[in-house]
Amino acid sequence: MSALDEAEKQLLTRTSQLDGFGDDVVANLVKPRILLMGIQRSGKSSILKVVFYKMSPHETLFLESTSSVEKSDIANSSFIQFQIWDFPGQIDFFSNEVNTAAIFRGCNAIIFVIDAQDDHAQALTKLHTTAVKAHEANPDIRFEVFIHKSDGLADESKLQIQTNIKNQIAEDWNDSSANQMRFSFYLTSIYDHSIFEAFSKVVQKLIPQMSHLEALHDTLNSSCRIEKSFLFDVVSKIYISTDGSPVDMASYELCSDMIDVVIDISCIYGMNEDGMGLAYDGKSAAIIKLSNGMVLYLRHINRFLAIVCIMREECLERQGLIDYNIGCFKDGVAKVFHGNA
Repeated sequence: MSALDEAEKQLLTRTSQLDGFGDDVVANLVKPRILLMGIQRSGKSSILKVVFYKMSPHETLFLESTSSVEKSDIANSSFIQFQIWDFPGQIDFFSNEVNTAAIFRGCNAIIFVIDAQDDHAQALTKLHTTAVKAHEANPDIRFEVFIHKSDGLADESKLQIQTNIKNQIAEDWNDSSANQMRFSFYLTSIYDHSIFEAFSKVVQKLIPQMSHLEALHDTLNSSCRIEKSFLFDVVSKIYISTDGSPVDMASYELCSDMIDVVIDISCIYGMNEDGMGLAYDGKSAAIIKLSNGMVLYLRHINRFLAIVCIMREECLERQGLIDYNIGCFKDGVAKVFHGNA
């Protein structure tokens, strides 16, 4: 990790001097729990390190296999409030030594990681065992299946593998109880933005105010002729919410990369001479003009969140109106989360 990356990580996770609303809300939110599961060497720990600990994907090649349950409290460095429990692949849920009720009770979602480039039989058997035990203990639990390491496969192969896994799961659970289980499937890789988008969708299901946030986006977009807007968690680059239009992967990647650009430039040019200060604060804002006539516009929302908008360049002629409406959007976000406190 470079000195710049280390400075960025330290500055973003410092909370005592940060501005913005939400301190009491963040402290009082109930933290959902996500379990990260799969067979050995499927890439579970790599996902966790890349998304939430800013580890380079290439560095994950040197990670050792998880030998015990590792609990990560994401709330320490991010507006997103939840815990992730990384389970070693060798845990046998049929063993009398494992208290499955205690593990799955109070859990909101299970992310089950399947290596797309490996034989799926063992992983699907493990998924079946896990899902049966989890559903017995907690019927409301969600199953998020990450078909991982898909970067080395052709597009046709990816879709075929995803279809095969879906069909196999449907065959394994053909009784009435299976219809009550909630499965979602994602093609992921730590070498592109797909893992961040997949985690974004998982986290959004844990936010009860999601419909209100989407309505705020839609109102902002229609008022300012914005084509797409994302509310990002700055640390993890997971998008907390977006508007009601479909998410285009290329647009998401541009907006996500813009956060890195803004933080990196702030670390170089925005710090005090003594090295103190914050890379992201209430004055953080940026405009990037693209060659196709579109503009990326980033504005600070609070100490953890930023809104990134995609609009046509001529829309910036009314920047004052845009800034005013983003201020209203910021107030709306504050009210949504205060209302949950």
